Amino acid sequence: MSRPLFEVLQQLLGARHVQSSEEAAPYLTDKQGRYVGQVVAAVHPANTEEVAAVVRACVACDTPVVVQGGNTGLMGGATPDASGCAVLLLLDRLNRVRAVDTDNDTLTVEAGCILQTVQNVAREAGRLFPLSLGAEGSCTIGGNLGTNAGGTAVLRYGNTRELTLGLEVVTAEGEIWNGLRGLRKDNTGYDLRDLFIGSEGTLGIITAATLKLFPLPKAQATALLAFDSLAQAVEFLSHARAGFGASLTAFELLSADCLTLLREQFPEGPQPFLGAIQPWFALLELSDIHSESHAREAFEEVLGAAFENAFLANALIAESLAQSEALWQLRENMSEAQKRAGRNMKHDISVPISQVVAFVAHTDALLQAHFPGVRHFTFGHLGDGNLHYNVAHPLDSTVDAHMAQYAALSLLVHDSAHAHGGSISAEHGIGQRKRDLLERYKSPVELNLMRRIKQALDPKNLLNPGKVVEVTSS
Repeated sequence: MSRPLFEVLQQLLGARHVQSSEEAAPYLTDKQGRYVGQVVAAVHPANTEEVAAVVRACVACDTPVVVQGGNTGLMGGATPDASGCAVLLLLDRLNRVRAVDTDNDTLTVEAGCILQTVQNVAREAGRLFPLSLGAEGSCTIGGNLGTNAGGTAVLRYGNTRELTLGLEVVTAEGEIWNGLRGLRKDNTGYDLRDLFIGSEGTLGIITAATLKLFPLPKAQATALLAFDSLAQAVEFLSHARAGFGASLTAFELLSADCLTLLREQFPEGPQPFLGAIQPWFALLELSDIHSESHAREAFEEVLGAAFENAFLANALIAESLAQSEALWQLRENMSEAQKRAGRNMKHDISVPISQVVAFVAHTDALLQAHFPGVRHFTFGHLGDGNLHYNVAHPLDSTVDAHMAQYAALSLLVHDSAHAHGGSISAEHGIGQRKRDLLERYKSPVELNLMRRIKQALDPKNLLNPGKVVEVTSS
């Protein structure tokens, strides 16, 4: 069956845009190197019509379709399985900017556009597209939409879902839904847009999106804050929300152990608060629409009140753009610092901000009781309750011995997040890595509704099968 389909795909797209499994090897392993797949073919369509044609050809012979953007995901959601039965659909050629509308403050781009390119196009138009994350130089808008990516500015601007007004989608039957409406109000039935965002390519293939733009801030102020406790950091966050209002853009948490790791792995990088005894730190960013002086006055007023009321132990305020960028290096280098130090167990969890202190205290103690000596590298987006609760091997053990206990240790972490009213996936998605965990944490009613949606929109179960929810074809 594979050869006839391979030839059909070549006829549709041109031979140079259809690759064999061997030729497509770089796309068949996920970023973590955890999953490796095989395919009938990997295809690179040039436009939405070609995407639809590929899907129709695959439907005709009951061949699954797996869509992939920048291949930066952490849950194996864009990697085909090892059966070699699927077609891998790559959107790298769908990378055009279709429209910039500064009157409506919208930007319409194709799904293969690199996030950093979208940011730059918005900036050239005198606007801001605020989605920002570590992989922005290689991840694509389609992938961001597929996982409802978060990043560092969720506190002010929201997740990708909140930044999107309209979509263009190829359905499981190979039809094209053009929902690229730049409307902020549209009450004409079910919200299909939000259904496809976050569905990881299991309900339809997003080929383009109309995104929200915002005014460029006239000034930004950055500070690294030190806290005597995690409770103090949470208390300060509430104080900062009240004092800064909508100007508060980011509030990124770093434990003292994270700062120590950064100093060890990046000795040439910034070295703030050397010798500090505080256990927690946070990187705060304020985006001001008025002026540098206005931002500075707000900083001084809010931080001054925090010192007076014992919400804050110390503060290092960036005095220049270079200093601000240096402070942000701390947060941006965390993933690489962990990689250099050896693999660890990564947990992308969220809990209500009011439960963050209880979750961390309870989970830290629980892990020490069951896995003595493990090291906690906890950081992330405290402003929206999303913590990267990462756990490294004890210094008297090995990485391999530690990773062999992944299932048992992560079960404790996820159970604790769930018990504190949280989620086992905040911004990385479900993919294939966390799919089977949903049975443990979602109610039968919720799972049944998800499966019914999948079966209604993809009755043959051909779009990214085996990801998010397990269903059988009808």
